[in-house]
Amino acid sequence: MSTCSADLASLLGPNTTNAADYICNKFTDAAFAVDSTYLLFSAYLVFSMQLGFAMLCAGSVRAKNTMNIMLTNVLDAAAGGLFYYLFGFAFAFGGPSNGFIGRHNFALDSIPSSSFDYSNFLYQWAFAIAAAGITSGSIAERTQFVAYLIYSAFLTGFVYPVVSHWFWSADGWASAFNSNDLLFGSGVIDFAGSGVVHMVGGIAGLWGAFIEGPRIGRFDHSGRPIALRGHSASLVVLGTFMLWFGWYGFNPGSFNKISAAYVSGNYYGQWSAIGRTAVTTTLAGCTAALTTLFGKRILSGHWNVTDVCNGLLGGFAAITAGCSVVEPWAAIICGFVAALVLIGCNKLAEKVKLDDPLEAAQLHGGCGAWGIIFTALFATKKYVNEVYGSDNRPYGLFMGGGGKLLAAHVIQILVIIGWVSVTMGTLFYILHKLKLLRISVEDEMAGMDLTRHGGFAYIYHDDDDTQKNGIQLRRIEPSSMSV
Repeated sequence: MSTCSADLASLLGPNTTNAADYICNKFTDAAFAVDSTYLLFSAYLVFSMQLGFAMLCAGSVRAKNTMNIMLTNVLDAAAGGLFYYLFGFAFAFGGPSNGFIGRHNFALDSIPSSSFDYSNFLYQWAFAIAAAGITSGSIAERTQFVAYLIYSAFLTGFVYPVVSHWFWSADGWASAFNSNDLLFGSGVIDFAGSGVVHMVGGIAGLWGAFIEGPRIGRFDHSGRPIALRGHSASLVVLGTFMLWFGWYGFNPGSFNKISAAYVSGNYYGQWSAIGRTAVTTTLAGCTAALTTLFGKRILSGHWNVTDVCNGLLGGFAAITAGCSVVEPWAAIICGFVAALVLIGCNKLAEKVKLDDPLEAAQLHGGCGAWGIIFTALFATKKYVNEVYGSDNRPYGLFMGGGGKLLAAHVIQILVIIGWVSVTMGTLFYILHKLKLLRISVEDEMAGMDLTRHGGFAYIYHDDDDTQKNGIQLRRIEPSSMSV
C-alpha cells in the first residue's frame, strides 16, 4: 500500500499524500471484494457438485437402494459441514503451526484475518465433502447407515484436513507454498487436488470396499464377474454434467484470487491463467471421454454411456493436479492416458474381486495418481513461476525441468496411500469387527430403501396392481362434453 501511495502521490503533485492514500485504499478494498466474490462463486460451483455426486450415485445403484445412497450424499455435506467447521479447517490451515497439522482457528476462531476470510472456509469445506462423497460410492448398496456417519465425520474432520495441510498450507512439510523449506526445492504441485482430494477419497473407498467384500451376486461361484447395473443411465448422465459444471469452480477457483496482475497494465494476468485452467480441464475430460468410448467399444463391442461418463470424470480427476501449470496440448495427453488407466484399473479390480459400484476407487485413486505423475512430467517453467511466485523452481521432467518435481510427487503418492490406509483402513476394519459396517444378507437382498428407510424411492405399481409384474398402463377414454 505504501508503494502505491508513494507512486500515486508523485504523480498527483505536492501535498497529495492523503489523497493518494485514500485512492489506493479504495482500489485495495475493491480488489478484496472482487477476489472474495470470485472465491464465493467458485465455492457455490464446487458445492453444486454434491448434486452431481448424488445423481451419479443414484443412477449407478439398483433402484432398491436409491433412497439410501441419496441420503448418504446429503449427510456427507451436513456432517462434513459441522466437523470441518469445528476441527477440519483448523487442522488444515490453522497457522502458524508445524508441518504435520494445523493448530489454530478451531470453530473459525480469529477469522476473518489477514490470511483467511469466511469465503476460504466455505470453499475448502466444499472440497472436504467432495472427498467424502467419493468414498460413499465405493461402499454403496451394502453399508450400514451408522458406518456412513462415522467415516464421513472422521474423513472430513481429520484424515482429509491433515493431507491438505501437508500439501496446501503455507506450513505444510511438502507444500509448494512453504517459503522456508521446499521439498526437493519445489514442494508438491497438486494445484486443485488430484492427490489431496481424489486420491484420499479413492483410497478410503478402496479400503472400505475391500474390507466389506463384494455385493451379493457380483461374482459367481467360479469367480467370474457379473454386472449389477445401475437402474438409471439418465441420472448418471445428469450427474456427470453437474460434476462437469462444478469442476469449473474446482480447478479455476483454486487460484482463490482473480485480480492479480502478473505485469501491471497488461492484458495478461491471473485472469488469463484462470481461463487457461478451464481450457485444460475441458480438454482432458473430453479426450478421456472419447478414448473411453472407443476403447470400451473395442473391448466389449458396445457404445456404453456409463463408461463414457466415468472416463470423462477420470480425465477431470487426472488434470486437477496440473491444470494451472500445463499447456492445453498436454491436457489432451493427460486425458488420453487417464482413460487407459481407468480401463486398466477396472480390469484389475475384477481380477482381485474388488466391488466398487461407481468405480470410485479406480477412477479417483488411479486417475488421481496418474494426474500427479503427469504434472511432474509436463509442468512448464513459465506457468509454475507465475502461479507459485518463484523464478527457480523445478518444473516438468519432459519440459526440461529435471527430476526433482517428479521425486516430490512420487513421495506424495506414497504418503497419501500410507496415511489413508492407516487411518481409514483401520477405521473400516474396526467397524467391521464391531459388526457396524455391513448390513445383513436379508437387508441386502431386499434393498435398504425398504428395510432401512421406510419404502422405495419409486412407485412401481398402482395400488390395484401390487401382485402384477411390471408397470400396468391403464387406458383412459376421453369423456364426452356437451358444448
